[in-house]
Amino acid sequence: MTPLRTLVLVLGDQLDLDAAAFDGFDPAQDAVWMAEAAEESTHVWSSKQRIALFLAAMRHFAEALRAAGRPLHYRRLDDPGNLGTLAAELQASLASLSPQRVVMTAPGDWRVWQSLKAVVERAGLVLDVREDRHFFATVREFAAHAKNRKSLRLEYFYRELRQRHGVLMEDGGPVGGRWNFDADNREAFGSEGPGLVPPRATFAPDAVTREVLALVETRFAQHPGSLASFAWPVTRAQALTALQAFIEERLPLFGRYEDAMWPGEPWLYHSQLSAALNLKLLTAREVVHAAEAAYRAGHAPLESAEGFIRQILGWREYVRGIYWTQMPGYLERNALDARHDLPAWYWTGDTDMACLRDALTQTLAHGYAHHIQRLMVIGLFTLLLGVRPQQVHAWYLSVYVDAVEWVELPNTLGMSQYGDGGLMASKPYVATGKYIQRMGNSCAGCRYDPAQRIGERACPYTTLYWDFLLRHEKLLAGNTRMAMQLKNLARLNDADRAAVRQRAEEIRAAATAAP
Repeated sequence: MTPLRTLVLVLGDQLDLDAAAFDGFDPAQDAVWMAEAAEESTHVWSSKQRIALFLAAMRHFAEALRAAGRPLHYRRLDDPGNLGTLAAELQASLASLSPQRVVMTAPGDWRVWQSLKAVVERAGLVLDVREDRHFFATVREFAAHAKNRKSLRLEYFYRELRQRHGVLMEDGGPVGGRWNFDADNREAFGSEGPGLVPPRATFAPDAVTREVLALVETRFAQHPGSLASFAWPVTRAQALTALQAFIEERLPLFGRYEDAMWPGEPWLYHSQLSAALNLKLLTAREVVHAAEAAYRAGHAPLESAEGFIRQILGWREYVRGIYWTQMPGYLERNALDARHDLPAWYWTGDTDMACLRDALTQTLAHGYAHHIQRLMVIGLFTLLLGVRPQQVHAWYLSVYVDAVEWVELPNTLGMSQYGDGGLMASKPYVATGKYIQRMGNSCAGCRYDPAQRIGERACPYTTLYWDFLLRHEKLLAGNTRMAMQLKNLARLNDADRAAVRQRAEEIRAAATAAP
């Protein structure tokens, strides 16, 4: 029997036949290892949609590996004797297979990386971690960019990457003479709403996926969410179809309406490609290239193409750099000393705030919400309420199908909750209920009035916004981007301040009361 030279580890978010871990792969002497582990669905209370997406995509990728003639050792969740954790399964496999070396592409989760690395080293081997080619920049390149800077800002890193990779560039400068077209984007729909929106790209579950859905319904019956609408792409072919549909049908209006919201309309003009990107069913380069090509062909306006490309080439790369240069300590940051518990109804959507109810129930139904719903509805409420950012992080990691920790943690703890004190973003993203009213129509069907800050009809967002400024007035005093908001705060007299604080405490007590 030929000794096993290399065991290539493939995790659930590394579903790429061309990954760096496969460089030099020889089917005659190498093999692939994959395992489904209950711990990956229970270390945070993962939603059914998220569990099902990972398992279905993994099982389809296993089929692709076999079709490519790559020997595979695959452990299913429902296999007899499944040990429940990736570490335990790997330890058992190393003992039985005795590989000479172990290789993997850089993972997206510090916890998983540390766990697998420890198992490999205990077996007397070295874990060869190779660069993830799905990104435009390496972590080392981000670290070099960040070195000796007083502050980190997306815009500067984004411009570097645009220049380095020649994206939306012309005659040495940015196409259109500007790097950023935000001023031409981010409109609301108006009183008539979005009208007829292109249908979501859906994929009917095949036999493999149906088997996974049945397993999740049984094994994880008590987990949040529903599988009734499950139709995510779980193969590379499906992901490419979803990409084409977005470019053709949604990209032209993406920029204009990227921040808009509307009750009962979860998909709008967003790509819904982040899960396929994060599972590595799509590459960032092919997504960016497709958007740029659509602009150059006259199919999409520059402001839409640039706005979308900035999310991939800019923001996605930036948050990855933040995660891997700041972990593991980043996970424990809590710059605002937020101490309250996450409201229990975040797991049910049972709240009388119309905007939040719509965003939460949509999230639980589909495992999805677009970035403004996540930042300026769901995340804004926990920030204003003063919820411990680690609890908010765990919830986001649990419920969203595109949640892998490298991208979710900085977006949640840093951008949304300001838990890193400004490393990720230059200011806390706080607003009254008037922002939500301006960007959608939820307020029209809500019992609360976003124009009022105290009283029974006062919008909780508005009350808590003023309370947030009061609680953190000294901390924010040196932040120039908060100057106008603090100037408005200074106009409140002592009686107004006391009334805001009292009403805020009533809202906080009701929201965080035990169910």
